Amino acid sequence: MASVELYDTTLRDGAQSEGISFSVVDKLHIAQKLDELGIHYIEGGWPGSNPKDAEFYKKAKGLSLKNARIVVFGSTRRRGIKAEEDNNLVMLVEAGVKVATIVGKSSDLQVTRVLKTTLEENLSMIADSIHYLKSKGIDVFFDAEHYFDGYKSNPEYALQTLIVAIGAGADCLVLCDTNGGALPDEVTKAVKAVAKATKVPLGIHTHNDGGLALANTLAAVQAGATQVQATINGYGERCGNANLCTVIAALKLKMGIDCITDEQLGRLTEVSHFVSEAANLVPDPYSPYVGTSAFSHKAGYHMDGIMKWPDAYQHIDPTRVGNRQRTVVSDQSGKRNIIYKAREMGIDLSTDAKETQGLLKHIKFLESRGFQYDNAEASFELLLHRAEPDYKPPFELVDFMVVVESRRRPSTRKAAEEMLSEAIVKVKVGEEIIHTAAEGDGPVNALDRALRKALLQFYPSLKQVKLVDYKVRILEESVGTESQVRVLIESSDGVDEWRTVGGSTNIIEASWLALADGLEYWLVKQKTK
Repeated sequence: MASVELYDTTLRDGAQSEGISFSVVDKLHIAQKLDELGIHYIEGGWPGSNPKDAEFYKKAKGLSLKNARIVVFGSTRRRGIKAEEDNNLVMLVEAGVKVATIVGKSSDLQVTRVLKTTLEENLSMIADSIHYLKSKGIDVFFDAEHYFDGYKSNPEYALQTLIVAIGAGADCLVLCDTNGGALPDEVTKAVKAVAKATKVPLGIHTHNDGGLALANTLAAVQAGATQVQATINGYGERCGNANLCTVIAALKLKMGIDCITDEQLGRLTEVSHFVSEAANLVPDPYSPYVGTSAFSHKAGYHMDGIMKWPDAYQHIDPTRVGNRQRTVVSDQSGKRNIIYKAREMGIDLSTDAKETQGLLKHIKFLESRGFQYDNAEASFELLLHRAEPDYKPPFELVDFMVVVESRRRPSTRKAAEEMLSEAIVKVKVGEEIIHTAAEGDGPVNALDRALRKALLQFYPSLKQVKLVDYKVRILEESVGTESQVRVLIESSDGVDEWRTVGGSTNIIEASWLALADGLEYWLVKQKTK
């Protein structure tokens, strides 16, 4: 199969996703990462649409790229004017890069109903725009917008837009499933028809509105497309674009197309998470290949297979894409899960079947009370340590009390209510019992402050640990306020993050248990370093 060129449009099409707004600095950093990944073309934005994208192209000249070419994006000229008079096209030239992608309509209905012009004028707009850019020494990729919808409604006209683009000098014809509604067999049929009509390289650009962006992309490649346009993590308008991370892995590992090197493939997970952070979004744990759950194993039956043969329940070696295998422990787990997970943490339980069986029984009991360990590995590791006969915890919880009080305070107009939370905590460190109290913004914050106040006397380095996320889940909504609740807390010391869990019918107790686990886990890890 022919080689495939990777075209990333995260900085333009991906930035159109709800909630994403990349700064110029973000875009520059992402471009550098994409280059390291081995991407061939990086679309930086549409300078005619906003000043930020125009600034990106100025600063991108300072990037030291080894693999990628920066691409500028725009649209065909407006109707009724010359290409050289269209400010959008002029700005593409002024961007100072040698590759441009322009989008033009290939659907007759889009031309007449959206552009409000004639089919002939649209063909002239395509031809004039490409010819103008080619006259400036720029390689031009033509994004045939709504191509698959146009091919269904009027295949002759859809093909005609491509023929005109070829005549004007287009270097690649990119067929776009703009509305994301095409099916793989429709994509295959349309791409093969174009491949039969022309020798110009073909590209594919899909959206995920029908959940088929990846399938349609791979179908297009199998039918003859040699350029793939997509975004990291599938970011994009509405339901997003084809996920470039998944596309790359599928091309290289499933279809045998060496679009990037093995070493670059090993950076795939890192780049995915880097872009998530730049977008200020939590990485999707369930994302294929690069998600934290992509190679996690929970069922005891599965773990039995994995321990005997690593490929029993995973389709590739996760290290090939920079990911890793994970074992999660829950009420669906068996002994092997616990043994395997403990081994990952440097604890050998395989020699004591009775201890392992008792630990499994204890975990299943705790999960029946609201605990869940498949996303709280720090709490699970503490369970393993506590099962060791010589384990001495850095502190022990004696008891606590929380008071929540509504007070009236003076106001210039009327008395206003103020909620006050105070926590009183008793903690045992060694043979000493410390009794402290603290106020906070709510009962959980008050507990956190009181506990830290007690422990900082003995462990001053605990001031590095911060609570970064707090989630509460109601487990039995049918029983109302008597329901079990689960509290999941994420903590960080500025370098590492870890999650702990607490469960109870009392939300304060559940929070207290998760808070204490978070601090105990960090202290244990520091001791073993």
